[in-house]
Amino acid sequence: MKAFILCGGKGTRLRPYTYKMPKPMLPIEEGKPILQHIIEHMKASGITDITLFVGYLRQDIKDYFGDGKKLGVSISYVEEEEERGTAGALLHAKKPHETFLVTMGDHLTDINFREMLASHKKSGCPATIAVQDHHTKIEYGVIKTKKDGKVEEFQEKPLLTHKINTGIYILEPGVFSQIKEKEDFAKNVFPRLLSSGKCINTYTLSGYWHDIGNVEEYEKMKEKSPKH
Repeated sequence: MKAFILCGGKGTRLRPYTYKMPKPMLPIEEGKPILQHIIEHMKASGITDITLFVGYLRQDIKDYFGDGKKLGVSISYVEEEEERGTAGALLHAKKPHETFLVTMGDHLTDINFREMLASHKKSGCPATIAVQDHHTKIEYGVIKTKKDGKVEEFQEKPLLTHKINTGIYILEPGVFSQIKEKEDFAKNVFPRLLSSGKCINTYTLSGYWHDIGNVEEYEKMKEKSPKH
């Protein structure tokens, strides 16, 4: 399975760290860049054909990873002069002829890609989204009422569970026909698939997943990492 990793963003929410370094190159555990951890996990899952979409400070990424041989993978690049959206970016890559993976260059996870692929194939859907259970505690007593306004149920500070989108997708080549320039998967492509009568599968990620999207999340991740 081919993988596309989106690495072109400016990482403005991670400033000042990203003034001189692209977000995927920020070091974490063992001093390795975020992106290296992502690629090594893919390699361990048998995914070795990888395309990186690079924009901001792209040369730092290209110089570090090169063609990928030192990590035992094959890496190609798509250079972006402007941000094209999570889906729109793919229009500038060579269209795959088989099932492919899309993920972000700043998300760390131990997801089982083989299990996710099996779930995708079994579903028969053109798209599978990796989701994770997210729990939100309501800090107030919640009252459910009947149509006439009388109380039906009372819950004291309930814990609500929702499935959140992790930004990890397995897709069929046919999804390309649903993508337009500068579009996002979640905002544009997936709603369009549903409105056209297509199904979208979900795979629940049971391990860890971290979106290192801001300074607070990055510093938390660094604190958990071994010191060198």
